[in-house]
Amino acid sequence: MVATMIDGIFEALRIGVGFLWTAAWAIIMGLTITSLVQVYVSKERMAQVLGDGDLSGLTKATAFGAASSGCSFGAVAIGKGLFKKGAHAVNFLAFMFASTNLIVELGLMILILLGWEFLVAELLGGLILIAVMAVIVHLTLPENLFDEVRETLNERDHEAGVTEDPTCGMEGKDEYTLTTDGGETLKFCSEGCMETYRQEMSSRGGWRDELLSWGGWYKVGNQYRKEWSMIWKDVIAGFLISGFVIVFVPQWVWNTLFIQGDGLLVTAENAIMGVAIAVISFVGSMGNVPFAVALWGGGISFAGVIAFVYADLITIPVLNVYRKYYGWKVMLYILGVFFVTMAFTGFLMELLFDALNIVPDLAGGETATEQTYFEVNYTFYLNLIAFALSGFLLYVYRRGLGAPGQYRDPVCGMRTDDSEPSATHDGETYYFCSQTCKETFEEDPNEYATGHPMVMEGHDH
Repeated sequence: MVATMIDGIFEALRIGVGFLWTAAWAIIMGLTITSLVQVYVSKERMAQVLGDGDLSGLTKATAFGAASSGCSFGAVAIGKGLFKKGAHAVNFLAFMFASTNLIVELGLMILILLGWEFLVAELLGGLILIAVMAVIVHLTLPENLFDEVRETLNERDHEAGVTEDPTCGMEGKDEYTLTTDGGETLKFCSEGCMETYRQEMSSRGGWRDELLSWGGWYKVGNQYRKEWSMIWKDVIAGFLISGFVIVFVPQWVWNTLFIQGDGLLVTAENAIMGVAIAVISFVGSMGNVPFAVALWGGGISFAGVIAFVYADLITIPVLNVYRKYYGWKVMLYILGVFFVTMAFTGFLMELLFDALNIVPDLAGGETATEQTYFEVNYTFYLNLIAFALSGFLLYVYRRGLGAPGQYRDPVCGMRTDDSEPSATHDGETYYFCSQTCKETFEEDPNEYATGHPMVMEGHDH
């Protein structure tokens, strides 16, 4: 019994890590493309363009969301900032849908793990999700409730001294502040966003010139690091959970939860149950894709699997964030609208794909336990290229190549300036990119002290 359990655990880990190895290059390439878009595509101030709940505002919200990809929690936090500044409810909800469904890295991972049919359903369904949600909101929106919540939210944040990060729209923190030349004090959610703001303010020339400079690649590396920081926990959790679900959840569980057979009622039940499983799964962002592979392997219908993928915005942890931001009434309204929208769209996708005779058939293919994941094939070589690219971006960021600032952090090598934490040793003042680097320096200053804290022009790298 114990030996069987241990074998099962190792098999679950093999499958989960195998899935991660298979999709690694797609995730890295997708995040790199996302970082380039985030850094070099100019964005309008969304509070000004998303105030009206018309087609134009909805289209802009969708486009902005697709270019502002991130984890579910990041999308919700940015959506809150847009809502506070006056964005119409339908537009900030559309932004959240787009930023978690119409993004490059998610599409690539779905293509690799589930196939092109699911990718088409994700992209087409993402647009249908937004359209269906917009219709439901326009028919049911309690305008007075949302206006009251917006006013309460602004008053509460003002009293608490909460300000939005001008870079990403998330909540700014006291430990990341910057004073502009005009005397305005800005708060940022993280050191990375503060660095991004500095880079934008110091940026010169077009994107082509930027990509030919260390400074331009530093910006991309910084954004790439931020993208990973938002999703890595969900990604790892999703892959590992999928392995354990495949190995340890018996088939009768799926047969009990998801009605088997044909017909509209079966499709509808599977779509509804797919969303319900997502709500209690605690797996959001891209982490629900490998979980969806486990569902698909368990014989769940196309409608149930794609509805599950849609539903990362209403997991229990995300619902709790809605409650904290907007209160119980708005949280329940968002849950109701999103649940109906996601289940209906999953139902509609299966009907459409069935009519076109392109619903994928799992029969005849290798199961997850039969597959060999680690081979010298195209995945191996693509991963080598992706890991090299990832290493390059992180190296440029960590070394601070081309970053603004006249001082060099002696611990990590990043450029910084005299507004950052500092320490004195042997008569020299050293400046640090963060409190962590300062504390590392103070533990053993002789190891890091160079006697030349300033950046020497012409010797930047």
